[in-house]
Amino acid sequence: QVRLVESGGGLVQAGGSLTVSCAASGRFDYIDYMGWYRQAPGNQRDLVAKITSGTNTDYAESVKGRFTISRDNAKNTVHLQMNNLIPEDTADYYCYAYIYAGRHWDTYWGQGIQVTVSS
Repeated sequence: QVRLVESGGGLVQAGGSLTVSCAASGRFDYIDYMGWYRQAPGNQRDLVAKITSGTNTDYAESVKGRFTISRDNAKNTVHLQMNNLIPEDTADYYCYAYIYAGRHWDTYWGQGIQVTVSS
C-alpha cells in the first residue's frame, strides 16, 4: 500500500512564506515525478509545480519566481517552498507522485492540506 502524507500547511499573512512537504511510504520500486496540485473552493484542481526524478522542474505561471519545488530521493519526499504568498494562493494543496509498484505505474495522491493566506 503506497501512501502520500502532506504536512506543513496553515495560515499565513500575505507576503509571508510557508513550506508544505509530502512523504511517500509503503511498498514501491521507483518514484518518477512528484508534484503539487491545488484546488480552491469552486475551482478545478490545477497543477502548481512538478519535479522529475532527475530534478527537472515545471511551474504554473502564477507561481513562477515565488514557489520552489524540491525533492529528496533518498527520503522519498517532495517540498514546496512558497514565498511572497498572496490571498489567491489560498487552496487545498495535494501532493501527487507517479510510482512504480506491484509491477505497474500509477498516480498516487495525498489527502490534501489547507493553505490559507490572509490579506
